[in-house]
Amino acid sequence: MRTIPTLTVLLGAVLIIAPLEYGDNSPSPPERDGQIDAIFAPLNQPDEPGLAVLVKSKGQFLFEKAFGLRDLRTHAKNSANTNFRLASFTKQFTAMAIMLLVHDGKLRYDDRLPDIFPEFPAYGNAITIRHLLTHTSGLPDYEDLMEKEEKDRGGTIWSAEHQIQDQEVLRLLEQAPAGKFAPGSSWAYSNSGYVVLGLIVAKASGMPYRDFLQKPIFAAVGMTHSVVYEKGINEISNRAFGHSLENGKWLETDQSSTSATPGDGGIYSNLEDLAKWDEALQKHTLLSEREMAVALTPVKLNNGSETHWPTELGGDNPTPGKPVSYGFGWFLDPYKGHTRMWHTGETMGFRTVIQRFPADQLTIVILSNRAGVDTKALSDQIAELVLSAAR
Repeated sequence: MRTIPTLTVLLGAVLIIAPLEYGDNSPSPPERDGQIDAIFAPLNQPDEPGLAVLVKSKGQFLFEKAFGLRDLRTHAKNSANTNFRLASFTKQFTAMAIMLLVHDGKLRYDDRLPDIFPEFPAYGNAITIRHLLTHTSGLPDYEDLMEKEEKDRGGTIWSAEHQIQDQEVLRLLEQAPAGKFAPGSSWAYSNSGYVVLGLIVAKASGMPYRDFLQKPIFAAVGMTHSVVYEKGINEISNRAFGHSLENGKWLETDQSSTSATPGDGGIYSNLEDLAKWDEALQKHTLLSEREMAVALTPVKLNNGSETHWPTELGGDNPTPGKPVSYGFGWFLDPYKGHTRMWHTGETMGFRTVIQRFPADQLTIVILSNRAGVDTKALSDQIAELVLSAAR
């Protein structure tokens, strides 16, 4: 794709460069700006869906820029306040909601599923909130259960127009005969677990998940434009619509049958709000450093061993059999010796990522409303550029 000049008016974007300390051979701010721009040059077309990029270092905005369109129908441009669907990026907020309820004494990490949902079958007797947070619960994949349900009933049940709801996911899980493995004996990335955590937030707080996140999280840290979107219930300002390239043409692919389960991926947010989220994490605005430490401690299995991705290749299993490090809503794998907390998001028409390097005071956020973008690889390139310059 074509490279365009670094004039933000062309893309309706915001670009902020702040001075940092550099070594003798480090690039100057304009040179670094050009290097980061070059990373996104293949994705930089003003008449296509695009992305928004934030890089913060030592509390300063190192780079903030948006590319392309948020809506192909109106030709509205992406900007720093465009709201993108975060997809699984959402999981860190769901984890924070649970942690705040634990802080308030309304939940305990060792509470078990039947303590909260008395009708849950026997296979859930040993599943705790901690298992759900760390993907060690063994809950069946609810999308697999949806597929089986539709097959058994001989037709389509759920669609983009008739999306599965949280309570339906819970019903499917309660009808399942068994889990994938005994809780704590293995690790498998689980959207089911985070849907259930969203339900737990609602039950423990006495309000819908979307309302609980609004006050003690979004409002508390100044995320004034972020929203837990539920079709037909609320709206999204400055909304980016998801798109996919099919037969050489960009098509709007914004909602799917699983887009209404908020706990595993339903938040919309933007660069401006996520910069405030990053600052709140850095300053421990919501939880103390001690309380937050449990979320940033890699889970181990019951026998004390490290966790690994399942051996079977699948959509939520990019590296079969490889080691994985996960806490509460955060992957914790280091990057070339640098401590890191990160998470990606992927859903119909959207790709997102956040990477935080606490010791280096570096944060990278990429939000995209076009499918096929490897946001993790792009953020790794930025991390290499910035971290190498700081050596």
